[in-house]
Amino acid sequence: MVKRIFFYLSLSLILILPSCQKKVDLIVHNASIYTMADNIGKASSFVVNKGKFVAVGGEELLNIYKAKKILDLKELPVYPGFIDSHCHFVSLGLSLQKVDLTGTRSFEEVIGRIKDFAKNKKLKAIIGRGWDQNDWEEKTFPNKSILDEMFPDIPVALRRVDGHAMLVNQKALDIAGIDPETKINGGNIIKENGKLTGILVDAPMRLISNILPKPSIIEKVKALKDAEKISFENGLTSVSIAGLNKNDIYLIDSLQKSNELSIRVYAMIANTKDNFEYFLSNGPIITDKLTVRSFKIYADGALGSRGAALKSDYSDLKKHKGSFITSKDSLEKLAYKLATTSFQMNTHAIGDEANKAVLEVYNKALVFSDDPRWRIEHAQIIDTSDIKLFNRKIIPSVQPSHATSDMYWAEDRLGKKRLEGAYAYKSLLEKSGRIALGTDFPVENVSPIKTFFSAVFREDSNLFPEDGYLPSNKLSKLEALKGMTIWGAYSNFEENIKGSIEVGKVADFVILDRDLLDESKKRILNAKIVATILNGNIVYSNRIN
Repeated sequence: MVKRIFFYLSLSLILILPSCQKKVDLIVHNASIYTMADNIGKASSFVVNKGKFVAVGGEELLNIYKAKKILDLKELPVYPGFIDSHCHFVSLGLSLQKVDLTGTRSFEEVIGRIKDFAKNKKLKAIIGRGWDQNDWEEKTFPNKSILDEMFPDIPVALRRVDGHAMLVNQKALDIAGIDPETKINGGNIIKENGKLTGILVDAPMRLISNILPKPSIIEKVKALKDAEKISFENGLTSVSIAGLNKNDIYLIDSLQKSNELSIRVYAMIANTKDNFEYFLSNGPIITDKLTVRSFKIYADGALGSRGAALKSDYSDLKKHKGSFITSKDSLEKLAYKLATTSFQMNTHAIGDEANKAVLEVYNKALVFSDDPRWRIEHAQIIDTSDIKLFNRKIIPSVQPSHATSDMYWAEDRLGKKRLEGAYAYKSLLEKSGRIALGTDFPVENVSPIKTFFSAVFREDSNLFPEDGYLPSNKLSKLEALKGMTIWGAYSNFEENIKGSIEVGKVADFVILDRDLLDESKKRILNAKIVATILNGNIVYSNRIN
C-alpha cells in the first residue's frame, strides 16, 4: 500500500511539474558559453526574461523554465556582447556619405576616387577621409596643386585616415582665411619654400571644418543608423564614442528613446567651452542605453601625421617633436577641476612626451580619489621609464589593430629604441590591472575579431610577422576577450549592468561560428558573427530567425 501511494505521489509530481515551470522569453542551451564572470566561468545554458539574464547554468534550466523561444545552438560559442571602448561612431556613418579614400595605394588613386565621386553632381564642397601616405610608394604628404586645377571654385577637404591631418585646396584655404602667415597653436600648417601645400595638421583643421557645410539632422540620423547596422553586423552591442558635442548626444538620446536607435552608447563629451560648462552644471546623463559621464581631451596629435608629442625629434624629421594640442598647464587645470566631479577624464595621448605629461597630471589630481577610472586613450608610445606611472586608478584604452597597421612605418618615425615602450599592452595591463580594447573606427576596421587577433597574435591579416610585432606585449586570449567585454564595461563604470553573462545584467550577447579561445590562429582570423543579441532580441543574424 505504501509503495502504491508513493508511486501515485511521484506520478502526480511529474504531471504537475511542467505547469509549475516559470514562463520566460528565451532559453539558450546546448551552447559553449563564456560568461566572463569570475564566479561562473563556462556554462551551456542561460535564460532571458524582459531583456535580462535571469538564470545561467546547464541543461537543467530547460526543466525549470518554459520559454516563448528556445535556441539550441549545437555547441556554438557565445560571448557577452562585444564593447568597442574607443570609436568615432558618427564619423563612421557620415563617412558613407563622403568620398571613401581608405585603402588607396597612391595619391593618383585618391584623385581617381574624387573624380568618380564628383561626376555628374552639383556639390557645394567635396569632403573625404581615409588616405594614408604611409601606404603609398611615395610616403610624403601630398600637395594641393592638382586639386586647385580640378576644383578652383568649391572647397575640397580630405582628412587623413587618423583624422589628425587634412589636405585642402586653395579655395578652402581662401574661405577659411588661411595664408602663409597664419599661425595656430596646437598643430602645423605645412609649407614648402614659403608656399602653402594644403596640408594642415591638428588644430588648424578647425578653421576648415568651420567653413564646410554641416550635415543636416536627416543626414546625421542616417549616419547613426548606418553605423549601428555595421556595428551589429560585427557583434558590437556597446560603443564608447570618443568626442561628442551636446547636440549629437541629445540626438542619440532622442533616437534611443523613440526606439529608432538601439545600440548602447558611452559618450565622451568633446572638450569645448560650451560643452564643459553645460555638463558640469547639469551633471551626467545615465539612461538604459546612454551614459554620459566623461570628457574627451586631446593631449597631442597622431604618429602617422607626425603630430604626436615626442620627448626627442622624430627619427625621420629632425628638429620636429610634434606638439601638444592641450598644454600641460591646461591639462592640469582640467584634471583638478574634474577630480572634484563624477566625470572621468579620458585623454588622447600618443607620443611619449604627451603620455608622460598626462600620467603626471593624473597622478597629482587623483591623490584623494579612490576609484576614478580615468583613462588614457591610445597610450601608444611610452618611455619605458614612465610605464611605472600607470596604476589601478588609470586605465589604458588601446586599439590593438593600430600596432599591426603602424608596424610597417613606426620604426621610421621612432627608431628602434623608442619601440620598446610602443603598443605595450601587456606591460600596461600588468600595471593597471585592466585594459580596455577598441578600434578607433573608422580609422581601423570595425571588427572586434580583428581587434582580438591583433591583441593576441600581433599579426596582420596576412599573418605577418610570423612571431608577431613586438611580441613581448601580446595579450593572452582571455585577457583580450576581457578587454572587449567586462573590462570595457568596467572602464565605463558599467560592469554591474553589462560586460558578462550574469543574472541581473542586460541580455546582450554574441554568437560566433567558432571558438576564439580554442581555435588555431588562421581559423580565428576567419571567424564570423552568427548573431548579435541586444536585450534578448536579435538585432543581426545570418542564420537564426
